[in-house]
Amino acid sequence: MIGIYLCDDEDAVRHQIQTALEWKIFVSDYDMEVVCSAAKAQGLLDAVENGGQGIYFLDVDLKDEEWDGFRLGQELRRRDPRGTLVYITSYEDLAWRTFRYHLEAFDYIVKGPEPVGPSAAQCLEEIHARLLSERQAPTETFTLRTGDIVRHVPLRDILFFETAPAPHHVFLHTSGSRMDFLGSLNELEVQMGDRFVRTHRAYLVAADKIEAVDLKHNKLWVGGQECLLSRAGKAELRKKRGGDQ
Repeated sequence: MIGIYLCDDEDAVRHQIQTALEWKIFVSDYDMEVVCSAAKAQGLLDAVENGGQGIYFLDVDLKDEEWDGFRLGQELRRRDPRGTLVYITSYEDLAWRTFRYHLEAFDYIVKGPEPVGPSAAQCLEEIHARLLSERQAPTETFTLRTGDIVRHVPLRDILFFETAPAPHHVFLHTSGSRMDFLGSLNELEVQMGDRFVRTHRAYLVAADKIEAVDLKHNKLWVGGQECLLSRAGKAELRKKRGGDQ
């Protein structure tokens, strides 16, 4: 059974979400349970089971002297690298903040004049579908360590790797995050195989994520992000395209 953990300091909002989640679990017969509904971060952390894969609905702006939603998310990532984070917020654009904290959020529920319960129930339905799909066809993952946190990133979510300014460090880019870890592109090029293309000495790109190539200006775009393209990289792309034909 998958545990669901909710943390929001607004009693009314927390009650709406908990009620909606419990009803969705009941009518859809999900193998899930709302384990904890807490107003304070420490209350949620005390309830988190070690080693379990959980689903976490977290308020961003907790009225807590020690924790906000993002710091809480970091701690949960450390304890539960495969857990699913959903943020509850009054602000619509939070992608840049999850990017800053190296967090991958599944979704954002925006507080407004309408009840938030239906959005939470819909979100849980989508999470359940994703988890079911992963069980039927196990997801290939890339494992890395960022600080004290071990992350398991689905290969399908990786856009590209990029050399970082710090020696022997690499950035892993997804659509909503950038993770810094110890490594080298030379080793990664061998490890990741034919699905990734070395387009430049500083870039290793997922071949199926390339959206556009500008040969004249030595650039390409992956997931809306710009990467560099060297002469050797152009040759690798031509070879890849020839091999795919």
